[in-house]
Amino acid sequence: MIGKPTVKFDVERIRQDFPILGREVNKRPLVYFDNAATTQKPTAVINKIKGYYEFENCNIHRGVHFLSQQATEAYEASREYVRYFINAGSSSEIIFTRGTTESINLVASSFGRNFISHGDEVLITYMEHHSNIVPWQIMCETQGAVLKVAPILENGEIDIEAFGKLLNEKTRLVALTHVSNVLGTINPVKEIIDKAHEAGAYVLIDGAQAIAHLDVDVRQLDCDFYCFSGHKVYGPMGIGVLYGKEGLLEKLPPYQGGGEMIAQVSFEKTTYNELPFKFEAGTPNVVGVLGLRRALEYLREVGTHQLFLYEDELLGYATEKLSSIDGVRFFGGAKHKTAVISFILDGVHPFDMGVIIDKYGIAIRTGHLCTQPLTKFYDVPGFIRMSLVMYNTREEIDRLADAVVSARDMLA
Repeated sequence: MIGKPTVKFDVERIRQDFPILGREVNKRPLVYFDNAATTQKPTAVINKIKGYYEFENCNIHRGVHFLSQQATEAYEASREYVRYFINAGSSSEIIFTRGTTESINLVASSFGRNFISHGDEVLITYMEHHSNIVPWQIMCETQGAVLKVAPILENGEIDIEAFGKLLNEKTRLVALTHVSNVLGTINPVKEIIDKAHEAGAYVLIDGAQAIAHLDVDVRQLDCDFYCFSGHKVYGPMGIGVLYGKEGLLEKLPPYQGGGEMIAQVSFEKTTYNELPFKFEAGTPNVVGVLGLRRALEYLREVGTHQLFLYEDELLGYATEKLSSIDGVRFFGGAKHKTAVISFILDGVHPFDMGVIIDKYGIAIRTGHLCTQPLTKFYDVPGFIRMSLVMYNTREEIDRLADAVVSARDMLA
């Protein structure tokens, strides 16, 4: 049995930073366990967004007046902070997008046009989010390439032996998730990146579920591309990051055309801007970028080491608490995983369970979780997922366990 907390982490102080946690849902205090879908926002981020629109709002890069220059400096300083946060080599390697999905589509389009030919292969894994499946299917159809899928084991880990056998001289790109949004599995991405490079392949890592729970160092990983979304790391929606090695990005054509991504335009020919602006067509999401920086700063202020230890302790407590309930079946028992628990209850549809649990003021996620191949693999209609972050507590986990028991007794 897990005893009293051993990690020193002032969760009550942290909770005061998140205004939404003070509200009620269905006349009960809100318990928010849908963090893998999106995290809540601290006051520091909310105030940054509010302050920008009240006192700083302006388009960037093109203006000579004070507000434009101020906004431009803040925007580019935020790019540099993101570079520092993931330890990229240059701020030119940081491209702002709308999120992980657009980042992957950008690579699929631009990399695909220049590096993928008929008969080439793209290798993904069975646990990928739809956003890391569909863009490669579209690209393979366009380029005449072949999509290969590495299998997983029953416990939610990649079958590394089978993965290695799928790597060959035709493999041009490997794309996989750093952390599974369903299973919580922390994939051995460094090992996979090294194997892929030995085979002559490039590697894209989907870091959407990793960025808030792991220290990410893109130079240590040596990945060619890494992407994540701001809203999953306490930042605003509609902003994301694509990291790419500078030498590789320079070889890729633009993803979209428009303002800012150009150097010179004439009716006869257009030349393109330098990195990273070549990939940032149109008016950027300035406030999203500033909000993202403030969210990453907030993480550093809290202290990621103790935060991650606290999340691991919550994961252990929640796993034990739910496993004591008759009829619970878990998915994802990898040796290394983050604070995500997916389960079902025998004889109860996940959707029905989610509706009942919501009546207790508890937000969880149910369904295929944008991983329909995984529901097929485990032969289930969907999953019930709780995902934990720094502001969750043992008491909230107790409330969920009680709600699961009540729902089971009502529905089974």
